[in-house]
Amino acid sequence: MSLSASVWFVIALALAGANLPFVTDRLLGLVTLKAPKSLALRLAELVLMYFLVGGLGLLLEDRAGQIAPQGWEFYAVTGALFVTLAFPGFVWRYLVQRGR
Repeated sequence: MSLSASVWFVIALALAGANLPFVTDRLLGLVTLKAPKSLALRLAELVLMYFLVGGLGLLLEDRAGQIAPQGWEFYAVTGALFVTLAFPGFVWRYLVQRGR
């Protein structure tokens, strides 16, 4: 996979992973729960998805060459970006669905 394609793949995966906790009541999109997910569980799932997508990004970066060292700034920016990408799913779950 080319470097450009892997970057776009990680961005698309981040968009899907950030919205997954809000568009389904299944845990990680796989496990059916008996009760609806609470907001706390959705946020914990969002953090878990951040680390899963980040791990895949590190794997792709390692395959492309050497992993660049990152400071706390990198994780602050990518965390903020991941939360921003989750905005459509959050709006759908908590703002649009309540209006119906």
